[in-house]
Amino acid sequence: MATIRDVLAQNLDDTRQWLLMLLADFSGEDWSFVPGPGLAHATWLCGHLAASQDTLVHVRVLGKGVLGADFKAHFPIGVEVPSMTEHRYPPVAEIRAVMDDVHRQTLAAVRGIDEALLAQPAFAADGKSPHPHYRDKLGVIQHAARHEAFHAGQLALLRRLRGKKFLR
Repeated sequence: MATIRDVLAQNLDDTRQWLLMLLADFSGEDWSFVPGPGLAHATWLCGHLAASQDTLVHVRVLGKGVLGADFKAHFPIGVEVPSMTEHRYPPVAEIRAVMDDVHRQTLAAVRGIDEALLAQPAFAADGKSPHPHYRDKLGVIQHAARHEAFHAGQLALLRRLRGKKFLR
């Protein structure tokens, strides 16, 4: 029988595999296409997902991030997303490699997590306030998968706007 750790890891990985399928045929300007002012492009979304998975799982659940602040600084939340000409992002290949590395470390960490830790309360970034999306560390990991699925939907829209075929 699968453990809660197995289910969490599988949900995270299933979501990532769907996202990678959406990105499989991106090339050239697909990575920098912006559908409107301040909206996210694929480069930012991928970097943001790596940074967010680190913050959610490694920082908020496990207490120690795996990414450096230099990388994360390119992908803040709650801001108008700078275009590729307005900001010097790391190269797409580097972002994808970081994304893959953080995900690999996340799956290993979730599969090995002490299940008692999952019941501990989780808080907003200030470490004190309740978070609007989850109550406990189990919820944080569940939210990490939801968060990635949300942004995968944005990538699916970018695909369609670029004339790429619909994928299931």
